[in-house]
Amino acid sequence: MSEKKKIRFKKMSGAGNDFILIDNLAGNYTIDWPQIVPKICDRRNGIGADGLLIIGKSAKADFTMLYYNSDGSSGGMCGNGGRCAASFFSNLSAKQEISFGALDYIYHAKILNNTDVSLRMKEPNHLELNKLIDIDEATLVFHSLDTGSPHVVIFMNDLPDQMQSEIKTSGIKRLGKAIRFHSQFHPKGTNVNFVDIISNDMISMRTYERGVECETYACGTGAIACSIISHVIRKIEHPLKVRTFSNEILSVDFKESEGRFTDVTLTGPAIITFEGEILI
Repeated sequence: MSEKKKIRFKKMSGAGNDFILIDNLAGNYTIDWPQIVPKICDRRNGIGADGLLIIGKSAKADFTMLYYNSDGSSGGMCGNGGRCAASFFSNLSAKQEISFGALDYIYHAKILNNTDVSLRMKEPNHLELNKLIDIDEATLVFHSLDTGSPHVVIFMNDLPDQMQSEIKTSGIKRLGKAIRFHSQFHPKGTNVNFVDIISNDMISMRTYERGVECETYACGTGAIACSIISHVIRKIEHPLKVRTFSNEILSVDFKESEGRFTDVTLTGPAIITFEGEILI
């Protein structure tokens, strides 16, 4: 029988997206993370979180960020997780400008004040507009963009009245799950975002996240996808303010040239909510 270990952790919230962060810069932990992540992310029997972030050594940047969804699957890039990881490392090092590696890419972050962190993201790709998908005997219009993770974006007023009513009364889980697992996105699936236009520079969004398999209170890569697609389709000005399901605000900015979106930044709060030890 293997010996149990006590591991220190911090719990952080990135605009409502919550994560467990573990410092493995010294390389002390050789753990089968995919096996234990569902247990420690469980909201009844564990700490509870949307995902786990492991902070490790890097030869090319300040640290590497390894991200797992709450179901133990390896996540794509996580924007809010990246902002939390940068804040976490800043608390260890006192650095205000931070670089980290994730999925073979170096990201750069700035600590703006006691709560806000700005993260420069990878250039999005695979923008597809006005695509069609059949759900519940209805044909829906959707748009998609890969912002480090694949995202489908659907404008609420493009949905049939019955689906709009369902979301208002029962939430997005059923419809989000149906789209996330639709054969059109097989085999990896997709994240699914529902967007309302609030003003000429503000949107609201709700996200069903793959790997978490429910609605999350915020999604950083989703906020970027929703912002760029709202700019392209609905001519919303940027920088955009994005109201998340937690009612926290993220800010998304970018440069646009000949159909490319560069210098993409995601800015918002990243705070420590508590810390402790877990027995593994």
